[in-house]
Amino acid sequence: MIKCSECGYENMEGLDYCDGCGAKLAAVEGSAAPAPAAAAVAEAPAEAAAAGLEPAESPPAESAPAANGAPAAGESAETTKPSQAPTGEIKAPTEAPAPASAAAATAAAFKAKLSLIRGGRKGQEFPLEAGQNFIGRWDPETGSFPEVDLEQDDPEAKISRKHALIIIEGGKITVEDIGSLNGTYVNRGNRLIPGTPVEVKRDDEIIIGKTFLKLVIDPIS
Repeated sequence: MIKCSECGYENMEGLDYCDGCGAKLAAVEGSAAPAPAAAAVAEAPAEAAAAGLEPAESPPAESAPAANGAPAAGESAETTKPSQAPTGEIKAPTEAPAPASAAAATAAAFKAKLSLIRGGRKGQEFPLEAGQNFIGRWDPETGSFPEVDLEQDDPEAKISRKHALIIIEGGKITVEDIGSLNGTYVNRGNRLIPGTPVEVKRDDEIIIGKTFLKLVIDPIS
């Protein structure tokens, strides 16, 4: 019998429409139900979605390392590179430090100074430094600030504000006139040509105007 879903009338088998109300009767499905295992598999994602969970993914198959030591598929070269433990060794610098200049090495081997032997304050000493040492008279108006200031030893103003230059460099000491009015002399020789250095040694006499100076060199012990 086929029961009508509209009026509840029970009709004979094989009818398409209800004899009681004329409504179409639902066909009887004869297909078999799905197997329990298949149904469980089909219902699993729906149940997981209803519970708010994501279905678990099956873990990927592990790839075996290559026989020749090459990284396996999916692995980068950095992950397969063996780590190196620190050895504690300190590597020497690739470039050797530059040797000290000859001027610096020689400058430390002696001390030089000028000793006043005639004119002004006899016996007054003026230490000389490595590099340039100007000789003249102090004058802020012209910007003259010489290392060897003979302002107090030149009452007649025979020494120019910027008179001469002594240079200590490369183990040598030179003196040159820098355009003075009354000239520069070494060991009472000819007047020095301005801008032309002349080498001087221990106990040499340097004349600046009317002031006589002696070069004193003392070794550093």
